[in-house]
Amino acid sequence: MLLAIDTSAGTSVAVVDPSTGQQLASRSTDDSRRHAEVIGPFLAEVLTEAGVTPAEVTGVVAGMGPGPFTGLRVGIAAARTFAAARGVPFLPLVSHDAVAADQPQTDQPQADQPQTDQPPTGPFVVLTDARRREVYWSAYDADGVRVAGPGLAKPADLDEAIRASRPEAVTWERVTAVAIPAWRLGALAAERLASGAPFADDTPLYLRDPDVTMPGAPKRVVR
Repeated sequence: MLLAIDTSAGTSVAVVDPSTGQQLASRSTDDSRRHAEVIGPFLAEVLTEAGVTPAEVTGVVAGMGPGPFTGLRVGIAAARTFAAARGVPFLPLVSHDAVAADQPQTDQPQADQPQTDQPPTGPFVVLTDARRREVYWSAYDADGVRVAGPGLAKPADLDEAIRASRPEAVTWERVTAVAIPAWRLGALAAERLASGAPFADDTPLYLRDPDVTMPGAPKRVVR
């Protein structure tokens, strides 16, 4: 069984059966400021609901961002700790890839839904909140394969940032996500384990320095 964790936006935890890629249990919240408070209960609840003991977990999937420093590190630390305690692989993935995989693949818009509710019908750009009046972005082709990003930009500079990396992507449809579906991360991990495809780098994608900085030299006291 795979345990999947992501705290790059809200907090999402899931247990996924790697043989089918289906979720057995999941918990999530869009609250982007209570990661530390909910991660423990979510882990206990999904394992209990799935009927899975910690000893039955064979891999821990972690969303590596992009995400703000304070929230993202909570999920990564929880995933690394669980994997180390059980002696199972730590499986890192880019969080935006789960959003891309969660988009229905369709060639035609659905006639019974308004345009704003329709899934993208071609290549698209995933956006998540980076705080500080900035957004994280990643560009995906029509097959859901990431072709540019992750990147960080202010909304006013987003077109320029995308154009500098993938010029044609500046006109692609944009999908804004408020949370990352952890079960999709687990399903992606199951696919990569089965195919032998590589995982992401084991490096958090903060894309900027944390809010907390080291203090400078003490000021000289003048009498």
